Amino acid sequence: MTAATHPLAGVRAAIIDLDGTMLDTVPDFHVAINRMREELGLEAITAEQIKNMVGKGSENLIRSVLSLDHDDAAVEQHFAAAMDAYQRHYLAINGHHSTLYPDVAAGLTELKDAGIRLACVTNKPLSFALPLLKLKELDGYFEVIYGGDSFEKKKPDPLPLVKACEYFGLPPHQVVAIGDSSNDAQAARAAGCPVLTVPYGYNHGESIHETDSDGIVETLLHAAQLIDAHNQPNQHQLNQTQPN
Repeated sequence: MTAATHPLAGVRAAIIDLDGTMLDTVPDFHVAINRMREELGLEAITAEQIKNMVGKGSENLIRSVLSLDHDDAAVEQHFAAAMDAYQRHYLAINGHHSTLYPDVAAGLTELKDAGIRLACVTNKPLSFALPLLKLKELDGYFEVIYGGDSFEKKKPDPLPLVKACEYFGLPPHQVVAIGDSSNDAQAARAAGCPVLTVPYGYNHGESIHETDSDGIVETLLHAAQLIDAHNQPNQHQLNQTQPN
């Protein structure tokens, strides 16, 4: 594959996932979910159990947590009370236990310095995502932030990524998605976006090496450097054609 035909050649924007890609939020989930379970008279569960449930939105998370103790009918019976308790507890501790993965800020800075426009697209509800990004001082990097409740469908459906491309006014092949799971990769493939994956996040207990992507990057800084390496000739041409 030549540089001119590489999937990252000509990339002008990036769509970046939140949980498992920029932030390790499992410690937040662990605290909020176990407070919810205590309220419902259930035993505490481990962070590792929760890690394998994260990534498909709050509704799926809470149903998965309840299914550890209940059959399908009982899960639906208890779902509303569990979701209410979870949301209360999560909002109370949102961001207090989560940590940035290495080189996230450096990677976002390098992407912006290279002229790459940025969107954050997460399955986390906006009421959770916005204050979390603000608390971690990441919100200012992004032109637009979409949550799991921004549209009628969430990842792995391509709709949120398609909407981000429309926001940028760019064709999908010029917008790379960066995430930690098959949700991100499947959504990107269906939207027509190139996709990079990180190896350290929450891929539902599966190896990221089994996920169809255009490359595994150790950090967001590595992603920025890889994009720049394949994009420099295109970006220099673009800059020369733009008025000062």
